[in-house]
Amino acid sequence: MSNPALLLIDIQKGLDEIDYYGGHRNNLQAEANAKRILDFWRNQKFPIFHIKHNSTNPDSPLIPGQQGNEFKDIVKPLANEVIIEKQVNSAFIGTDLKHQLDVLGISKLVIVGLTTDHCVSSSARMAGNLGYKTFLVSDATATFDKVGPDGTKFKAETIHEIELASLHNEFATVIRTDELLRQVSGE
Repeated sequence: MSNPALLLIDIQKGLDEIDYYGGHRNNLQAEANAKRILDFWRNQKFPIFHIKHNSTNPDSPLIPGQQGNEFKDIVKPLANEVIIEKQVNSAFIGTDLKHQLDVLGISKLVIVGLTTDHCVSSSARMAGNLGYKTFLVSDATATFDKVGPDGTKFKAETIHEIELASLHNEFATVIRTDELLRQVSGE
């Protein structure tokens, strides 16, 4: 895998407000795995893009200017790293992300972040549709419990696994952190 770009999607403090998002979250190691990948990318001097969600919902913990809008310390961008700010689920809509990737000649993307079934999925689907060879890191993303329209409660892990199954081999290659790092380092 040569010179892939890393997209860290919405790894923001406001997503720690578990009750707001459904009361339970799966994969509590997602940020630690994202950090492992980020550290590797920094060491290799591969392109890094931090995606930030600026919510327009006045009740959201991700409102600009609030502490919840800030990146989590574990993956906080360095001064020379690109930050892309968005207001919708996809990192490609209303941003210049595609332009920046194209200028750098990037054809491969690695996606990590929050949440699997919202901004991660929307961005992975668009990346695949735009022709990028996309890798979604299953253990570096997570989601929350959801209640369906009929009141049925769905567990975060079930939602996570179904979303990964929907994306795999259609929009992205789903891969785990250890396997990604082995492939990228050429082992």
